Amino acid sequence: MSHDLAVARAATMKPIAAIAGAAGIPADALEPYGRHIAKLDADYLASLKDRPDGKLILVTAINPTPAGEGKTTTTVGLGDGLNRIGKRTVIALREPSLGPVFGTKGGATGGGKAQVLPMEAINLHFTGDFHAITSAHNLLAALVDNHVYWGNSLGIDTRKIVWRRVMDMNDRALRAITNGLGGGGNGYAREDGFDITVASEVMACFCLANDLDDLEERLSRIVVAYTRARKPITAGDLNAAGAMAVLLKDAIRPNLVQTIEGSPALIHGGPFANIAHGCNSVIATRAAMKLGDYVVTEAGFGADLGAEKFFDIKCRKAGLKPDAAVVVATVRALKMNGGVAKIDLARENLDALRAGIVNLGRHVENVRAFGLPVVVAINHFTTDTEAEHQLIANICRDEFGVEAVQCSHWADGAAGAEELARKVVELCEGGKAHFQPIYPDHMPLAGKILTIATRIYRAAEVAIAPKAAADLAAFEAAGYGDLPVCMAKTQYSFSADPTLLGAPSGHVVPVREVRLAAGAGFVVAICGEIMTMPGLPKLPAAEGIHLNEQGQIEGLF
Repeated sequence: MSHDLAVARAATMKPIAAIAGAAGIPADALEPYGRHIAKLDADYLASLKDRPDGKLILVTAINPTPAGEGKTTTTVGLGDGLNRIGKRTVIALREPSLGPVFGTKGGATGGGKAQVLPMEAINLHFTGDFHAITSAHNLLAALVDNHVYWGNSLGIDTRKIVWRRVMDMNDRALRAITNGLGGGGNGYAREDGFDITVASEVMACFCLANDLDDLEERLSRIVVAYTRARKPITAGDLNAAGAMAVLLKDAIRPNLVQTIEGSPALIHGGPFANIAHGCNSVIATRAAMKLGDYVVTEAGFGADLGAEKFFDIKCRKAGLKPDAAVVVATVRALKMNGGVAKIDLARENLDALRAGIVNLGRHVENVRAFGLPVVVAINHFTTDTEAEHQLIANICRDEFGVEAVQCSHWADGAAGAEELARKVVELCEGGKAHFQPIYPDHMPLAGKILTIATRIYRAAEVAIAPKAAADLAAFEAAGYGDLPVCMAKTQYSFSADPTLLGAPSGHVVPVREVRLAAGAGFVVAICGEIMTMPGLPKLPAAEGIHLNEQGQIEGLF
């Protein structure tokens, strides 16, 4: 049994009503899913609108490596640490996808003594939100093909159907398919494909909506196809949005759970940050800001993806103004960025650490570009040496102008994040946040892509494929030019090349395809070889997941 699983199983969870009560949530505002999970009532959430907002802290990280960074663990540890020093704090996280759970990454509920519980339920079906999103998305896909089958009164060009299907699993064989085979009774044969549910525009609408009515309106604006004259056909044209909203009426309510130390956590929504906008739902974040004096949330992968999208998409669309940011790194990951192989990371290597810390410096600089004060959290591993931590502290202070705080929340829980918590409070109370996105709404779409590529990725230029450039022009002509851009790019590098570690500059970012997400309210730019339907690795995590003799799940981490 893994250490994380052993810690989770040994924890004594409180009834969810007790967690809610401590957060000021009345029992009649809960719909329990068992003893330790509950959904929050929509009318209750609406009643909170006149409360003042708590301080909003974003936890982000360096580019991920196989060595591990611990962003979710740090988010949980910081939330527990803030509660430990007397700050009423709520944590807001994304829901895990089954794709990574059974693929490479494993679970996404933190680790050690900084976990959200019940770990197994959250990492698997949870409250069924992802299944509802999958069903709503595929209902719309079925209605598109059904409309064509029964006469196609809207004049859909079957060559220009852009609404793909989804499932919450990694399956490369479904990236490109042909459907409608087997004769006239099965519809018209055409090329199609699947994305993973977390890349669905329904997921994005779900996570950016203000309430159920707003969600239905967003769903109605989804563009599913075009006519031969290039007229867009929407879900509203197909009268699909109402039924889709019905499938999502329960899912839209945030899920309340707890950390090992009893902090309240809202876990809701889950778009990936490498292919989608990478943030939990606006509804959950706003609820947390009404319930807590401090709110700790995270954005997926490194700050070049998750944090940029949190700032330029979520905060822009929802009117959120974060107060501070935490950039998470580990000694191990920084040494890997400096060229050390994974098997050699346990050995002290100050030269490699100095070479790799440029990745951290780049992310700190980028987050500051949005007008936020920053602190670095060094997630402690047992193989770290004091000399390595001192080198990081010195470089951060002298070269990056930022404080690096050593954290041991994985081993020590809230006590191990207390120093980080005090520093975050200091930043939030200092009044130095002057948040603003890095590009204006009115900038042309290609200009927004170029701005992100040059200012965040430090690219020299962007190479937009001819069809993608034509599509961008068509989007602007149709009135979508003011939308922000969601970059779909490898999470492992500032470039589009996952092997280019550290802090590369002067590279070219290739944009091979663009997709309009009119309902969500952004344009997706697909860069390099990134896939919106991941594949399983040679040895998927699924091969090690099983039930033991007591009926307990093993191998989930």
